[in-house]
Amino acid sequence: MNETTAAAVSSADPTTLWVTAAAVLGLLVLSAFFSGSETALTAASRARLRRRADDGAVAAKTALALTEDNERLIGSILLGNNLVNILATSLATSLLLNLFGDSGVVIATIVMTILVLVFAEVMPKTYAITRPEAAAEVAAGPVSLIVKVFAPVVSVVRGVVRGTLNLFGVATDPDAQVLAAHEEIRGAIDLHHSEGAVEREARDRLLGALELDAREVDQVMMHRRNIFMIDAEEKPEVILDACLKSPYTRIPLYKDDAENIVGVVHAKDLLRAINDLMRGPDGSHRNIDDFDVMSVAMEPWFVPDTTSLADQLRAFLLRRSHFALVVDEYGALQGLITLEDILEEIVGEIADEHDDEVEGVSKQPDGSWLVDGVTTIRDLNRLCDWKLPEDEATTIAGLVIHEAQTIPNQGQIFIFHDFRFEILERQRHQITKMRIKPVRDMAP
Repeated sequence: MNETTAAAVSSADPTTLWVTAAAVLGLLVLSAFFSGSETALTAASRARLRRRADDGAVAAKTALALTEDNERLIGSILLGNNLVNILATSLATSLLLNLFGDSGVVIATIVMTILVLVFAEVMPKTYAITRPEAAAEVAAGPVSLIVKVFAPVVSVVRGVVRGTLNLFGVATDPDAQVLAAHEEIRGAIDLHHSEGAVEREARDRLLGALELDAREVDQVMMHRRNIFMIDAEEKPEVILDACLKSPYTRIPLYKDDAENIVGVVHAKDLLRAINDLMRGPDGSHRNIDDFDVMSVAMEPWFVPDTTSLADQLRAFLLRRSHFALVVDEYGALQGLITLEDILEEIVGEIADEHDDEVEGVSKQPDGSWLVDGVTTIRDLNRLCDWKLPEDEATTIAGLVIHEAQTIPNQGQIFIFHDFRFEILERQRHQITKMRIKPVRDMAP
């Protein structure tokens, strides 16, 4: 130790040195509190905090209120954290200068860097990230008071920051959310599924419910070419026979032209009416000859093809109806939509004893899939856990036509989106069957 250092140490008041050291340690504790609080309050799940607040947890309610304005919260915490860190560094430098002279500056820099990094940053943040909700509730009370105290300063800082950003053409909107609520939930579901915490079936149901607002009825409806209809002017026995052979409960009735839907008959109403004619007080088989199916038909309900599935589901519930016919902007029939179609978007395929077993998709021994062209991309993605795009087309045939920019011929092979599509059958302008295989499953 040189003479200057010895003189500095001898002239230093021991009490002052101990008080300064204690102040530095206390400021490091405050710095750790600020760092941990920042991590806890930003990482905490608002959904869990909301549930705790609803259960009566006052601290959770306070934490939830703090996260309503993240800009003010972060500004206050950063202001407090920087104040204590700068003050702690200044006191440590003064203390070590008194102990070691000019070399105290270098020593203070090294020591404070290690102390702040380990004990005031990494350690509290690590603890907070492992238990964010619990840590947020503990920190909520003190941080709420700090936010109120620093509010005027934070407001000035916020104004300076926004003004500076505006000079560079960066518009700031404190109320804007980076992600919409649905996107945040979707991201969380996908993340938990990739980590194995959410099963594929549960993921599909959750995402299906979220996507009802984003999907329209024309994406899930039964196309008009597949609708089973009955001519209302047919003989009663023909109508009854067709109704009994049909796998459907509600059947559209038309007159003159299939586009001219005049009613919808419910199988139960039809059978009840026939039973009354045959087994009533004046019942006779001859009464059926004079039966008019329109007497038991319901008025058809037409909905636009641009209606969202969420709106259509609400409409079904309000009208207490399960069946609607879909028309385009010109009033032309496009298809039909049922309550079951919408529910299947959430829970997956609903089959009963009258549904066909063959759904148009079958897996082959070589790992490929034989798929009907009318199979929807969404159903195929769910069944095979694929990620074929659903934005450009509804059916798998539509996707191939969109990507190929032509109507492929039988035998043509295409590779899109890491899948190999082989056209097996084509009828006129329609692809009726194809073979699909992921490229990753193909032999090198």
